[in-house]
Amino acid sequence: MAEELALLVADVFEAAGALRRAGEALAGAEGQTQARWQLMSVVSEESLPVARAARRLGVARQGVQRIANELVRDGLAEFRDNPDHRTSSLLALTPSGRRALEAITARAEAAHRAMGEGIAQADLATLRALLRRLTEQTDQWAEAEAEAEAEAEAGTGAEAGGAKRGTRSRAATDRLPE
Repeated sequence: MAEELALLVADVFEAAGALRRAGEALAGAEGQTQARWQLMSVVSEESLPVARAARRLGVARQGVQRIANELVRDGLAEFRDNPDHRTSSLLALTPSGRRALEAITARAEAAHRAMGEGIAQADLATLRALLRRLTEQTDQWAEAEAEAEAEAEAGTGAEAGGAKRGTRSRAATDRLPE
């Protein structure tokens, strides 16, 4: 199973690269980048602080802040007062930003139809469910590893003092899904 999972990981990285290149082409046709498209998409439903948008995207806040500043500079987004936090403004799309996002989204929908041609909808749904499950289990494994390493460094874990990177305490192993 480990070998098959390693091959799947390689396939996922290859697919991610192909999709990233396609995304850059789609966004580029509208004068944007994929990173700008992703950020516009994240704040399209509700205005968000940059830090929360970064967490949703799974990337560093500093990079998202730079892109947010560019979007604001280009009139595609604006910073609004945050009633919950005086020093953490909300990023919101402007009408120009919404039009840009709609144009990219329309291109993406057409591309997705072409990319998915010949693949059954049920197969796509199954693949999505499996990828979500793998992502969840990977996150759980990583959290358990981090906890075990922290316990070992603090001298309270099962392998205190002699823990090596990549080894798990009994407590960490017990938290892994079956």
